[in-house]
Amino acid sequence: MFGIPWNTILAWGAIYVVVWWITIFAILPIGVRSQDEAGEIVPGSDPGAPALPRLAWKALITTVVSAVILAIIYLFQGYLDEL
Repeated sequence: MFGIPWNTILAWGAIYVVVWWITIFAILPIGVRSQDEAGEIVPGSDPGAPALPRLAWKALITTVVSAVILAIIYLFQGYLDEL
């Protein structure tokens, strides 16, 4: 693909996936209120469950932040190789 070896493309894809998962676990707890804190406890559920987790929005934010982190890793790739 455009003269780039497949193993390089797959390696950067794997790095992106790892960065994405680390980022999602960092972003998931931001802004979450429990059902107990919100005063909207659904019968039969745990009061500590999130009232409004906004998972799609957090996945979108995670995708953008991960792309920026991957771009930074790519820019500093040569410097990291010299260490």
